[in-house]
Parts: sequence; C-alpha cells; structure tokens
Amino acid sequence: MTEEVQKHSVHTLVFRSLKRAHDMFLSEYSNPVSSDPVNEKLLLSVKAKDEYGPILHLGTAKESQKDQRQVNGGQPATDIYYPGAERHADLPPRIQTGYSYPNAPGVQLSADTMAQHRALSEQGLMQARQGLPPSQARRDQDKVAAGIYDIQQNAGLQERIGPPATSKALVLAQTTDKTALVPRKAPTMPKPQWHPPWKLFRVISGHWGWVRCIAVEPGNEWFVTGAADRVIKIWDLATGQLKLSLTGHVSTVRGVAVSSRQPYLFSCGEDKQVKCWDLEYNKVIRHYHGHLSACYGLDLHPTIDVLLTCSRDSTARVWDMRTKACVHTLVGHSNTVADVKCQAVEPQVITGSHDSTVRLWDLAAGKSRATLTNHKKSVRAVQIHPTLHMFASASPDNIKQWRFPDGNFVQNLSGHSAIVNSLALNTDNVLVSGGDNGTLHFWDWKTGYNFQRFQAPVQPGSIDSEAGVFAMTYDLSGSRLLTAEADKTIKIYKEDDSATEESHPINWKPEIIKKRRY
Repeated sequence: MTEEVQKHSVHTLVFRSLKRAHDMFLSEYSNPVSSDPVNEKLLLSVKAKDEYGPILHLGTAKESQKDQRQVNGGQPATDIYYPGAERHADLPPRIQTGYSYPNAPGVQLSADTMAQHRALSEQGLMQARQGLPPSQARRDQDKVAAGIYDIQQNAGLQERIGPPATSKALVLAQTTDKTALVPRKAPTMPKPQWHPPWKLFRVISGHWGWVRCIAVEPGNEWFVTGAADRVIKIWDLATGQLKLSLTGHVSTVRGVAVSSRQPYLFSCGEDKQVKCWDLEYNKVIRHYHGHLSACYGLDLHPTIDVLLTCSRDSTARVWDMRTKACVHTLVGHSNTVADVKCQAVEPQVITGSHDSTVRLWDLAAGKSRATLTNHKKSVRAVQIHPTLHMFASASPDNIKQWRFPDGNFVQNLSGHSAIVNSLALNTDNVLVSGGDNGTLHFWDWKTGYNFQRFQAPVQPGSIDSEAGVFAMTYDLSGSRLLTAEADKTIKIYKEDDSATEESHPINWKPEIIKKRRY
C-alpha cells in the first residue's frame, strides 16, 4: 500500500528549493578566495604590456637617462655617449615609427604634446644629428625624419603647422629610383562596354498557373516550360505557338532540361518526382526515386550521362541517367537547395541554398570541396559564364561574381533590391537578374555596371502580387531572353536593333571603387 504524498503549494516548493541552494553555496559566498599578490601583480603586468606595450618605453626613457647620469657622476652612460651629448641630454625621447597612430585629421592635441612636437623641431634635430658619430647619424637620420613626418601626417598636424621641409627632403631621399613621390589616385571603375537596350518582343500565354521553369532545346527551334498547373508545355520559339502538352506530374513542375545527346526531356516537381520523357513517344520512360521532399531544380552534365537534382530536403543528388541509380547524395547544406548547375571542368557541380551558402562539389568523390559563405541571405540562383571560368550567385543582399576553381570572390553587383529568383547570362557578357517583384536588371559582366532596369508588364487581369520573374534563359544565339513569370505568361525580350551608342548613351560616370563588402 503506497503512502499518500503530501501536497504543497507551488510557493512552498519554490521557497524550499531556494533555501536548499542557499545552504549549499553559503560556504563559498561567506568565505571568498583570498587574492594572491603575486598573481595580481602578474595580471597587471600582462594587461599593461598587452595594451600599452608599444609606448611603455616613452615614459621611462628620460628617467633612465637621469639614473644613468647619477650613476656616472652626472655624465651620460658610456654606451650612449657621444661628443656634444651634454648639450642634448635634456632632449625629449624620440618617438619611433612602426606603430599605428590615429588617422583622424583635426585631432586636438594637448599642450604637452604640442610642446613636445615644437621641441622636436628641425633645427633641434639637425643640431642633435651633428653631434652624433657619422655611422649613427646616417642610421638614425631616416628613422627620426620618417617618424616625425608620419606622426604629423597621421595626427593631422600639417593643417596647423605644415609639413617640415627638411623632413620631406629626407623622406624623398629614401627613394632608390630617384623619382618624386606623387599622390596615389584612388582606383576607378573602368568604363563599361556599351550594350543595346532590351525591349519586350512577345508575350505568350497558355498556362493556368505560375510558370516556374523554362529551358531551350539544343537545336534552338523550340522551348519547354513547366508551371503550377502541373503541365509541361512545348512552344515554337520562332512563332510562340503551342506544339505539345505533357501531363504526368501531380504538383507544380519546378525544373525542366532538354538533353543534347538523346531525345530526352527531364522534369522535376514539388511532388518529389524526377521524370525522363522520351520525346519520340511523348511519354515517361524513367522515374528517379530518392528525394524526401520537393525537387526545386535540375541540370544535365554536358559530357557524361549524369543528371543532377536539388531538393527541399537539403540535398542534391547525382543520378545515372540510364540505370536510374543514385550515384551520390551531396550532403552538407542545412536548408533547401534552390539551384544546381553543372559543367565539364572542375568543380563540376555548383549548388546554391537557402542556408546562404554556395558549395562547389567534387563530382567523383561526391564531397564538398569549397563552401562560400559571403552571402547573408538565401541563394536562389546560380549561373555559370559560358566562356570565362567564372560564375555568379544571386541573393537578396547582392549578386556576387566568383572565379573557379576555388570560388575566389571577384566583385559585388549591388542595386537589385528584391528577392532575385533567377539569373541568365549570354556570350555578350550581359547578365540579367529577375526579381520577385517583376523587375529585370541588366548588368555588364566585366564592370558590374547596371545599364538597364525594366519592370515587366503584368498580364491584364492579374493582381499586382503576380508580377514576379521565376525563371529565365537565353536562346542559343543569346539574342532573345525568355522569362517565366507569375502572371502565367512567358515573355520574350530582344535587343533594340535601332539603338546606337549615340542615340542611347550609357549614363555612366567614373566612380571610386568602394571597399568590397562580403
């Protein structure tokens, strides 16, 4: 028979717990540890050396000279004695260079500091140097001149007392090539290449949901789109006419790609399915099973029969196109992998994720070889340059350019203040970024200059929130830009053939290159 547990109020239980804790630690609170004077002295010396080490010798130099003179009967120490030292025994100590001085012009100095600078005048220095032995005078000449000039320059004294002419001459004399020192100009951005402006050419409608992905076939005759209506549609590129509709996905189609070596079309969607369509029979011939959540993108390897997909399950998978086997599962991201791109050279796989990182992968080993953490927000798009060994990644904070193979940072493309869903790049070095608010920004790749901004017109009958660009691609000629948008349309843009550099000049002025923000 169990005993009945006595019930207490919460207040009583809390009070008892506090009392037990108080009794347990009472001895330590009432008997603090006694301080050790040796340890206290050591702590103070370490702190002083750490914070004031570079200038500790300044305050003790003069006292040490007085002590030496008392020991030697009023004469300077033998190791620093030189003819005429009695005349300069009371000179203030020299301030050595090599330490960082406050770079703030107009700093108000104290009266003692101004007196010290006045005492270190050119005449006093010349007299002190005349009394030195020849070897020591030559050795100290540069140090003294450079030290005073650096201090005055960094403390902003030129504006009040002017730079000493003799010190300037001494500093100039240090140059070995006998050339005059000229002020260095700040680096400026090179002039960007002129590109003709782009304009809307055609609007194609036919989907009943958001158009989420788009791809052009290798023959440049037709293109394929996937949308939220679960239908894949094939369109004629020249006329914009619908050629074929493929049904089979049970949720939004998020990625499409056309093989250049087989008559195959690959698609993936939010239903976790990856499908291979045979375009000779217009039916699905293979399924690739393995992702645990929605698939957000796919890409084909340009030289080997390998398919890559990325998913909301934080992984990217490498599939053998023929056997449907999952060769590698690329694990390392901590959030949704939004985009994947593939190339023939190392690194062969690049992924961008909502964990704000870009990863470069070793395809043979199935492991990450570099992780780029410069972005501060989700990376939703990655684009490889068609000719240069570089790539770009897009995030709401910045579009960043990188250099292969190690992912070295090149420059930022700032100004597209929106959620950037997609990037497109052609051989003319025109990079386009498409935003979630329907804006298109056209950039010159080499200089990062934004030469055109375009607001995509919304289809009549659509609400304002349906102005968004989800996917973009150039055709193989690079002269037409195809966009998949939230107003259920596909828009085609072309360069303005009538535009010239005189009729549409670039509104560009040389700007000082700002410090890079990672």
